[in-house]
Amino acid sequence: MKCGERLEISGVVAEQLPNAMFRVILNDSRRSSVTVHVPPASSLLRLRPGDEVVVELSPYDQGRGRVVRKVSP
Repeated sequence: MKCGERLEISGVVAEQLPNAMFRVILNDSRRSSVTVHVPPASSLLRLRPGDEVVVELSPYDQGRGRVVRKVSP
């Protein structure tokens, strides 16, 4: 992965953390879980444990990312 590229991976919300942060279990075999946040533009997005989401990982820290969108059931 190049320095400016971002990686999008789907996963499932495992738990809700303080300050609009979530722990997400990824569907990728290389990483087990990451800590993600909801961007301010998507503050109306309501997530609960068990919801499926698409996460964009930071190119600098693969353990952190942000929620891009919620996958509809």
